[in-house]
Amino acid sequence: MPRKAKELTALAVSKLKEDGRHAVGGVAGLHLRISGVSRSWVLRLVLSPGDSSSPGRRADIGLGGYPEITLAEARDRARELRRKAREGVDPVAERRQVKARQAQQVQQAKTFAECAQAYLVSHRASWKNAKHGQQWASTLETYANPMIGRHPVADVDTTDILGILEPIWLTKTETASRLRGRIESVLDWATVRGFRQGENPARWKGHLDKLLPARSKVQKVEHHPALPYKDIAGFMADLVTREGIAARALEFGILTAARSGEVRGARWGEFDLVAQTWTIPAERMKAGKEHRVPLSSGAIEILRSLPRLAGSDIVFTAPRGGILSDMTLTAVLRRMGRKGLTQHGFRSTFRDWAGETTAFPREVIEHALAHQLRDKAEAAYQRGDLLKKRSELMQAWSDACRKKQCGQ
Repeated sequence: MPRKAKELTALAVSKLKEDGRHAVGGVAGLHLRISGVSRSWVLRLVLSPGDSSSPGRRADIGLGGYPEITLAEARDRARELRRKAREGVDPVAERRQVKARQAQQVQQAKTFAECAQAYLVSHRASWKNAKHGQQWASTLETYANPMIGRHPVADVDTTDILGILEPIWLTKTETASRLRGRIESVLDWATVRGFRQGENPARWKGHLDKLLPARSKVQKVEHHPALPYKDIAGFMADLVTREGIAARALEFGILTAARSGEVRGARWGEFDLVAQTWTIPAERMKAGKEHRVPLSSGAIEILRSLPRLAGSDIVFTAPRGGILSDMTLTAVLRRMGRKGLTQHGFRSTFRDWAGETTAFPREVIEHALAHQLRDKAEAAYQRGDLLKKRSELMQAWSDACRKKQCGQ
């Protein structure tokens, strides 16, 4: 039989200094482990394998640090663990289960706001630009967090989602729809990370679509103010007399029927003046797909007139460097006395002109505007970008825009 350790007193234990394991007696297998300034209690047990033909498994179980855990407390804990071992309970496995439950409780205590912030951080690289990420954060902070931000994400349910969306679904439909999708993404992320379980209460199909009216049924379509196409030549005749980079950017945007951000963010490296094309990379396009723009003679003339600044690849450079702001183009229109117009509205002018005064097919016009074809079957067959036909279309548009300037 193994020799029974001498039962040390609390004073004797306090005087132990040498590194190593020191049996303290009172309970078989109880030791004080010393390593430098570290002192901790350890209980050595031989656990039954559940099979009398197999030897037991030895295990060392930590009972806490000394002197935070006193000698008396260590002996009490050791006796309790030995009692469990005699009854066939594996204290090591039991402790693992307790820790797993505690970890699960911590996970499930994660709040929606914490999950939303973690989602934003993990997806930061996927945003089209910094503004896109700010919009995500802003809508969640404004509408979702006041309602469910402090709620455990595991407890967020359909009632919570409706409480967020219903007050703005009819009055701010576009914002509400985007908000719903963002909440859905955060909750999906939380589910995958183990912070919640079950169906996503923010999902639309087969769930919220049964509780809220479709966006198309309630949303008022607000079109950008557009100049009638019969007035485009007169407008352009006035615009070409305006000096400054912003005026040239606006003129170029009209001639190419491009979006404001695509024009303001244009880089010289995107242009091939010999091939007369402008290739806008996918990351700068609304649809996330590369878009080739055929350049008319008028658009090329503008590009060749622009100064190139050393050390900058930006085509339409702001006076203090960098990219022009959207308000800079709006300011040009205001100085022209056209306060009701926007740069984006000229895309509608182009669309009306092309559809009503030319024989170009609809798909050619839609490609020129970088629109996704709504008919999926048509889009599947139309795999090219119709560059040649679009080149003819954009030259016709340039001629129409510059008609009065040419004295025709």
